[in-house]
Amino acid sequence: MAQHEHVRVAVIGSGFGGLGAAVRLRREGITDFVVLERAGSVGGTWRDNSYPGCACDVPSHLYSFSFAPNPDWPRTFSGQEHIRAYLEHVTDVFGLRPHLRFDAEVKRMTWDAEALRWEIETAAGTFSADVVVSATGPLSDPKIPAIPGLDSFPGKVFHSARWDHNYDLRGKRVAMVGTGASAIQIVPAVQPEVDRLTLFQRTPPWVMPRADRAISAAERRLHRALPFTTRARRGLLWGIRELQVQAFTKHPDELGLVESLAKRNMARAIKDPALRAKLTPDYRIGCKRILLSSTYYPALAQPNVDVVASGLSEVRGSKVVAADGTSAEVDAIIFGTGFHVTDMPIAERVVGADGRTLAETWKGGMEALRGASAAGFPNWMTIIGPNTGLGNSSMILMIESQLNYMADYLRQLRVLGGRAALDARPAAVAAWNHTVQERMKRTVWNTGGCTSWYLDASGRNTTIWPGTTTEFRRATQRVDLAEYDVIRAPLSGGSAGGSDMAGAEVGA
Repeated sequence: MAQHEHVRVAVIGSGFGGLGAAVRLRREGITDFVVLERAGSVGGTWRDNSYPGCACDVPSHLYSFSFAPNPDWPRTFSGQEHIRAYLEHVTDVFGLRPHLRFDAEVKRMTWDAEALRWEIETAAGTFSADVVVSATGPLSDPKIPAIPGLDSFPGKVFHSARWDHNYDLRGKRVAMVGTGASAIQIVPAVQPEVDRLTLFQRTPPWVMPRADRAISAAERRLHRALPFTTRARRGLLWGIRELQVQAFTKHPDELGLVESLAKRNMARAIKDPALRAKLTPDYRIGCKRILLSSTYYPALAQPNVDVVASGLSEVRGSKVVAADGTSAEVDAIIFGTGFHVTDMPIAERVVGADGRTLAETWKGGMEALRGASAAGFPNWMTIIGPNTGLGNSSMILMIESQLNYMADYLRQLRVLGGRAALDARPAAVAAWNHTVQERMKRTVWNTGGCTSWYLDASGRNTTIWPGTTTEFRRATQRVDLAEYDVIRAPLSGGSAGGSDMAGAEVGA
């Protein structure tokens, strides 16, 4: 068991959010921090998701940090291996290795009201921190539905985010459960090598063509020689998506033309009217995430693929049975059924000022001030928190906005001096959440006629941001102390072995 370590800031997770936070801390002159990572390497979801065909559906030059442009992206939409390599590169270039603590899964975080710090129990020992930045992300804990009989299935079972590369799918009868972003990449990747592929589809997705291509050597040379061209390319990609936002948030009826294009994309590959009927959604495009693929529909049209327009309901020995009674004998079951997004497991491990866990506080639905601060959890912030998700652009833009907020949060603590903490006022959290939810009412995600992973168990959208990335950046540029209670350490326990927020270490 490692020795106890106290730091000014503890960052949880080493995906885009956690590494971005670490870089920003160093750029702010703060080096007294650790990054606690449950796995043995950085990368987050881009480390965990290594299934065949895994790639990003946001253009490479927009799906990267503005402070770490990459002129050498090989494709317009990069694959998992290139994104993971990029994150390793960021880790090295910005000198983050000394701050990383691998195999340090957080078991529990408890707020110490006397010492004004967080006590953190991990698999690698104990830590304490004046401030915690939770960057575990919403796509980190796979969700496998409770299917009767699944435990007694004699074949292979795994989730797309826990791909078993030692299991050979060649010649196997495979059941693919789900039709989300991962499934539509897996299906065309494995279809040519399996004996038979049975796709269990509860709800068909809207699928648009994927305009992917190799980025030429000449383009990459230009970006290396003239860095402003990389910024210009990124800016153009960003601007196009900003202009699209109103159709999603204010005028969903304008998406009809996009639906027509998606139907045409399907018709080009799916000639069978019965199959086309199964694959045609009955909700407004954009209500669920719009998926990008030029190979999904052609794969479904192959003779060794069966599309079952019903969810998996039962497993009987080696037979999988759909809700409509359709069944198939299979050797392997692959779940592409998403993640615990609105019920993130990390929330059960965070214990706030009143002794309640974050999960208990969020029992009625997740909410956080400006997507970052939860009432009753002083000096605790989350990256990619409630209502910070996007339906049409790059999450890196939202992460960088939250890093601005984190940086100003730490500046405010330093200005306050001494042992201090900031706790979001319940009224401020409620006001922010009310505004977000009122804006959400007219969006396609709430009015489009679908049930999606954007919605929690009560049907409330606690995931998506109902505006532009520019609006969110303005809203998170500065911390408004009027929205927080300032907590001072009790006189009897003011030092308690913690570091002084006014005496932060400066320099690398």
